[in-house]
Amino acid sequence: MSDQEHTHFGYEKVKVEDKSQRVAGVFHSVAAKYDVMNDLMSGGVHRLWKRVTIENAAVRPGHRVLDIAGGTGDLTAQFSRLVGKQGRVVLADINSSMLSVGRDKLLDRGLAGNIDFVQADAQKLPFPDNHFDCITIAFGLRNVTDKDEALRSMHRVLKPGGRLLVLEFSKPKSQALEKIYDTYSFRLLPFMGKLVANDADSYRYLAESIRMHPDQETLKQMVLDAGFERCDYYNMTGGIVALHKALKA
Repeated sequence: MSDQEHTHFGYEKVKVEDKSQRVAGVFHSVAAKYDVMNDLMSGGVHRLWKRVTIENAAVRPGHRVLDIAGGTGDLTAQFSRLVGKQGRVVLADINSSMLSVGRDKLLDRGLAGNIDFVQADAQKLPFPDNHFDCITIAFGLRNVTDKDEALRSMHRVLKPGGRLLVLEFSKPKSQALEKIYDTYSFRLLPFMGKLVANDADSYRYLAESIRMHPDQETLKQMVLDAGFERCDYYNMTGGIVALHKALKA
């Protein structure tokens, strides 16, 4: 069987057609505790990373925004306020459990008036060409089977002049930080997952998926190859996280 028929699920090599189901299992498992674990895993710093993403999105009243892999709705909630009554935000996620948690949370906050909830695959976005003013994907691209196809799909549905923002774990810029981060990711993270979410394996996969994700420069080139222009990235927390920003001509 050729390598084109295989991909990675963390460090494990799996058939391409099996990956989405394996990833789905992870997020069905962790959905209920996702927000709690995010705060624990990052010490709350994920909120700062997302705030920087919102600031770079330059979203205005009346805009249409697509939040891919939007999960429990952290970015969607902010975009909902920014686009106002005349705008629209689509929270898209391939995982029904994550989408359900996000919908319930935003409904509880009274924020769903200008939000649509769509179960969608980032590789085959079910939206018209040139439709959105801004597209974000936060901590979701590394779980996509074919990242190049997903980026091309995002390019298609983004308006000319629109912005793409990819917030994702990346490669720490110093070896010392990388060693500390590895110890944290592969020892402490599964332990916290077991303690809080009763699921060490899913958080072990998350740590592995971070290591398998392209580094900053590689992802920048992938974004450019998908048709975007003026792609830059900003390292945060020493490169543990990077925000890639690009425009559609």
